[in-house]
Amino acid sequence: MAVLVEVTRGSRVESWHMGAIAVVDASGALVASIGDIESPVFPRSAIKGLQALPLIESGAADAYHLQTEALSIACASHNGEQVHVDTVKSMLKACGLEAEDLECGAHSPRFEKDQALLHLAGHKPIAANNNCSGKHAGFLCFSQKAGFDHHGYIEYDHPVQKEVRAVLEQMTGFALEGEKYRDLCGTDGCSIPTYAIPLRNLAHAFARFGTGVGLESTRAEAAKRLRQAVAKAPYMVAGHDRFCTSIMEIFGERAFVKTGAEGVFCATLPEQGLGIALKCWDGASRASEVMMAAVLDAFLPMSEGEAVAMETWREPKLINWNGRNVGSIKLADGVLSHLMQKMTV
Repeated sequence: MAVLVEVTRGSRVESWHMGAIAVVDASGALVASIGDIESPVFPRSAIKGLQALPLIESGAADAYHLQTEALSIACASHNGEQVHVDTVKSMLKACGLEAEDLECGAHSPRFEKDQALLHLAGHKPIAANNNCSGKHAGFLCFSQKAGFDHHGYIEYDHPVQKEVRAVLEQMTGFALEGEKYRDLCGTDGCSIPTYAIPLRNLAHAFARFGTGVGLESTRAEAAKRLRQAVAKAPYMVAGHDRFCTSIMEIFGERAFVKTGAEGVFCATLPEQGLGIALKCWDGASRASEVMMAAVLDAFLPMSEGEAVAMETWREPKLINWNGRNVGSIKLADGVLSHLMQKMTV
């Protein structure tokens, strides 16, 4: 396995992270790769943009007059801030449901300052604070519009999950349906099924998501609406101090990026016609963010201002409790040049 990210302390490398990267065009051709991109991996929340397609395609988004912020949060792994909770509740109210109908489970907001605000208000975390609650609100809107019984919408055999599975199969070109593929299915942190899919196929799916190539017009338009919503309301897709929000604040519609648990990222660069999928094998997000920043450096033309804005994510500094810079998290030597050569290994 390839070492892609190094963690330094002083002048020495203290730790390193191994990973794999796939960059694919809309035709499915491999543009660049590093490491094993053929073994199936769980993409987790990195594919929420794909999972949100039925919300648009079913007509639910229009039927319930969902605004830009709602479409963005349907693709989100958000911080659980009050603005996120309020947006999720508004989606549920629009389709006649309440926060109690969410089946994702409850957890505290991501950051201590938001946890403190919740505590000071005398409230306990609810399911709407869950980082996946926007996706689940989207599932419930889709279920209500389609006339399904929404109870158990997280289960493998529920019509909502059957439709999501069909979307993933069509977008990735990777078979998931049937008993012989059940070993590729696990349960995500928010309790919906998650499917192991090769990075190469995930990258192709996001190339199609970004360009519409090979998609029916309805699906291509749905993907475009979701990309535009996230670009217009990037705070909803994550929140303060988050890579995904920061990148889409910098680049707008030029880059759709989405993190997933255990060191996964998926992205599309629509102008370049590219899809990206990567995995840090030890599951560290600190490394997967540096890996994604490297891919953006390699394939996305940047102004001087954009390049400067990326610096925080390109090589994050390690700051100790006294506020001293003691090291950094950086790309291993040769990785960026390899990507920029657009060669495969």
